[in-house]
Amino acid sequence: MRLTRRPLLVAVLFCALAVLAARPADGDGSHAPGHGSASVSAEVARLYEEAAKATERYEAGREEAEKQRDLAQRLEERLDRERQEAAGLREDLGRIARSQYRDGGGLPLTAHMLLADDPEQLMRGQRVVQHAEVTLDQALGRSERAEARLARDEARAAAAWEKLEKRNEGLAALKQDIEEKLETARWKLQGEADDSVAAGSCRGAVRLDQPPAQYTTPWVAPVETYELSASYGSGGARWVNRHTGQDFAVPIGTPVRSVGSGTVVKVSCGGAFGIEIVVEHPGGYYTQYAHLAAVAVDQGERVSPGQWIGQSGTSGNSTGPHLHFEVRVTPETGSSVDPVPWLAGRGVTL
Repeated sequence: MRLTRRPLLVAVLFCALAVLAARPADGDGSHAPGHGSASVSAEVARLYEEAAKATERYEAGREEAEKQRDLAQRLEERLDRERQEAAGLREDLGRIARSQYRDGGGLPLTAHMLLADDPEQLMRGQRVVQHAEVTLDQALGRSERAEARLARDEARAAAAWEKLEKRNEGLAALKQDIEEKLETARWKLQGEADDSVAAGSCRGAVRLDQPPAQYTTPWVAPVETYELSASYGSGGARWVNRHTGQDFAVPIGTPVRSVGSGTVVKVSCGGAFGIEIVVEHPGGYYTQYAHLAAVAVDQGERVSPGQWIGQSGTSGNSTGPHLHFEVRVTPETGSSVDPVPWLAGRGVTL
């Protein structure tokens, strides 16, 4: 019996050691890969894509609107010219009619022959009358055609403006609806992040459906669209010492990208940085992404340039939504270098 129990006891001890070895390092919290509220993170990412597409359609609509506006303006200018032309034709018609009346244009040719002192003068007068009649007919035709064009162009201009207004109203309503949903989802995601930080327990990586992207450079900016805020070395009451990174002002839920290829060496929650990720890059440098609302990678995972590794937020010691980005020579706090020239030296200008 003792011989059969000893191998079983040894196997149990090995299993216990394996479980202990698999536990995350101290300070990383109970990071459980693959668990957590995936629905909110995925919803925010999906809404971001929808908002981007809606904005793209909105901008395309604005460009089309400018074309419609130019067309309408050209039509209005054309209408003005045709109105002036029609007014000129009417004035010509009046002048011709008055001239015919003064020259006896209403008299028959027999009367002209009786009253004429000179046959040659009669023929000249007859040619003048015929020319006036031809001119009158041509003027009438031009006037009728101008009025027809005028009515047609007025209808086209009205239709263009109506189409323009409907398109703008529809695109604006669609964009506003998506942005309102996105704003609600952002703060719901941040609420979950705050709960995780308070508990010191990360919710785990939430896999996001990143759209296909081709990067032709080995280094990229940590977020795609941003405004730079607090810079490296700046001082203030918010920090014990000088600011150790570069802040990117972005809304909650903005996809955060790995600036280059590397390995995730730390995913943690709690503390001044809130939810943070540290990536080790070839060459002995590390990048930190802090104050996140969610993570999309696990510790030990390989990442590529531009890959989504998390979503920005305002967790930890943060006064508003932004990404705190650091470049370090070790994975720990206190070894940072200025990230702006570091990125610039790798072809990324902020």
